[in-house]
Amino acid sequence: MKELYGSGVLFFYFFKWPYVIGFPYLYQHGLNNNYILNLLWFYCIFLIMKDFYMFYKKREVSDSSDEKPKVTKEDE
Repeated sequence: MKELYGSGVLFFYFFKWPYVIGFPYLYQHGLNNNYILNLLWFYCIFLIMKDFYMFYKKREVSDSSDEKPKVTKEDE
């Protein structure tokens, strides 16, 4: 089961961008309608949006932790 999970992770990590870009091109140039490939395309879109969300969420956390603490008169 670990091998199947690992291969799925590698497949979607490396394959989502070419698939998201290439599938509409193929669909417009004669690819027959296939519901499984359509679902796979939407899943890849979801993974890309999740990656952007996690990137910006991580960036906000690191930006807020880089701020210097405010010094008040009580701290001096």
